Amino acid sequence: MEKVALLKCTDYNVDRIEKKLREGFELLGGVSYLRELIPENSKVLLKPNFLSVMEKGSPVITHYAMFEAIVRIVKEYSNNIVFGDSPGSGDTKVAAEKSGLMEVANRYDVKFVDFNDEIHVQLNDPLLYKFWNVARAAYEADVIITLPKLKTHAMMYYTGAVKNQFGCIPGSQKGGLHTKLTNVNNFSKMLLDLNSVVKTSFAILDGIIAMEGNGPRNGTPKKMDTIIMGKCLTAVDSTAVRLIGYENVLQVPFLKVAYDTKWGAVIPEEIEVLGEKVDNMKCKNFKLSRNAKVINFISPTLNNFITSLVAPNPVLVVDKCISCKKCGEVCPRRPEVISFVKHNNKVIPKWNYNNCIRCFCCQELCPQGAIVIKDKLISKALGLK
Repeated sequence: MEKVALLKCTDYNVDRIEKKLREGFELLGGVSYLRELIPENSKVLLKPNFLSVMEKGSPVITHYAMFEAIVRIVKEYSNNIVFGDSPGSGDTKVAAEKSGLMEVANRYDVKFVDFNDEIHVQLNDPLLYKFWNVARAAYEADVIITLPKLKTHAMMYYTGAVKNQFGCIPGSQKGGLHTKLTNVNNFSKMLLDLNSVVKTSFAILDGIIAMEGNGPRNGTPKKMDTIIMGKCLTAVDSTAVRLIGYENVLQVPFLKVAYDTKWGAVIPEEIEVLGEKVDNMKCKNFKLSRNAKVINFISPTLNNFITSLVAPNPVLVVDKCISCKKCGEVCPRRPEVISFVKHNNKVIPKWNYNNCIRCFCCQELCPQGAIVIKDKLISKALGLK
């Protein structure tokens, strides 16, 4: 049985967060647990979630206070600490500076690493992908501590501990994976394989201020006062989705794949939650990005067909669009999916839904929140909403 620590933390005071993290490590096993997790002077990579260049304290990205709190603890076990990410949009170093993480890193002698320096590696016994190009810093780290935010996600329903390592794929190669993996189950297998490649060691999920609705960038901040931490990434994510309204955790695609393939602990019976009680920490009226029922026909081919058939569409909120054409830039299937047309003195995107792969990169990276996802009538007709 996997263990996770569920903690209540009400704000981003760095001293309070540090205290809570220490409480969490104590629940999980104390000093001996930390010494096993972080061998003396091992090379530790802290993997934040940048997503894009965002302002300091933004709920979209790893909070600088959370980053500083874990740095303080890790420094007691190793002086060889680095941090890095490859965001979906924008320059990584600029993102690190604007987020406030670079300033913290400089104070504690934590080195920034460039995730564009890649290495070609092989994974034995993969769920899907055997050969990989990943950030060298991630692959060569002795310990990876991932620092995701708790957010909704249009394609994956939810993003947290497992999904955060997608940033270990350098630059535009992420778009290539979206193009190849149009099926959400295969994309889920890829994410799980990726975590096996880089051997993610530990997750600290920040849900103090989470994001609901049109996440992972343009949703609404939601105060949850929550931190979840543990070695098993799927156990951390499973606990998180229970807090936001997924009573059946197998509704979340990558958790269903992890359960089916026995990749990690997923269902509540496999997870011991230490600290706060799950029922006491559940968030009322959390607005999910997607809440489709589990599609579970005997035939995997039929499952995939129905899933594709009922997948929602990206839709433009015209009044919010500023004609920046960012959606067209980030679409991995451009120009087959998004073209631009004139509309009332502005230029707006138009989708060819027949070619759209429903990766929702356009929705995720729109700087104005002008793209939302909209369910099809057929999903309601089939009782899948």
